[in-house]
Amino acid sequence: MRLSIRHTTRYRFDTPVIHGLQRLRLTPKETQGQEILEWHMDYEHAHPELTYEDQHHNTVTLVAVETGARDVTVTCRGTVDTHDHAGVIGRHAGHLPLWSFLGQTGQTQPGPGMRKLAAEMGREDESRLDMLHRLSAGILERVEYKTGTTHSRTIAEEAFAAANGVCQDHAHIFIGIARSLGIPARYVSGYLMMNDRIDQEAGHAWAEAYVAELGWVGFDISNGISPDARYVRVATGRDYRDAAPVTGISFGTTSTVLEVDVAVEQQQVQQ
Repeated sequence: MRLSIRHTTRYRFDTPVIHGLQRLRLTPKETQGQEILEWHMDYEHAHPELTYEDQHHNTVTLVAVETGARDVTVTCRGTVDTHDHAGVIGRHAGHLPLWSFLGQTGQTQPGPGMRKLAAEMGREDESRLDMLHRLSAGILERVEYKTGTTHSRTIAEEAFAAANGVCQDHAHIFIGIARSLGIPARYVSGYLMMNDRIDQEAGHAWAEAYVAELGWVGFDISNGISPDARYVRVATGRDYRDAAPVTGISFGTTSTVLEVDVAVEQQQVQQ
């Protein structure tokens, strides 16, 4: 499937910025089942300083905000070819060893509710893959997808206890429980082509777990499926903070308003 993507991020500052730096993870990965045909990033009131690859093989662009800026806009446009591998990414790669995805972070640490669900996951007659699919379904049954109830700093157990959250929360809960069961797991940020619309208010997030005979396998808990050709992987990490599309610091301003517009649509491929 050929997907056309446009992602616009706007920052509005209450006072002029004296100094600001933004770390952007907005370039899709070149991975199994995914090829970048073109990708461009344009900036208003900012300019790129450095591009590098981090420990998760994410492409990171460091952007400097112009002195005195009251707003910054970053627009990404590109085309990506994707293929359906039933969510299977394959062998482990990157600068971090596999065991590093077993340790909990502040955002994935299980509490009583998550530990109780983890205890329900053990079945001797069940494969690890089947158990992970059952875990994904169990989380969605207990935690309703509901926007506006959590934020980027919400931890997994908070969302689990509240019984609602968004894709980021579903991914963190899945990752925390999988790790508690001795299964390496990681966070994925990216894009999803929706069947009912092109324009979206944000990107998407899901989780991947390591299954010995397959390698990394994706689980979109919010939609109850493994990623297919409608998904574009952009960044991975131990939790949201490692894979956040935009992070940064600014001096000379006290508050920031963030606006995000995303559009993902299928393009026809000429034979």
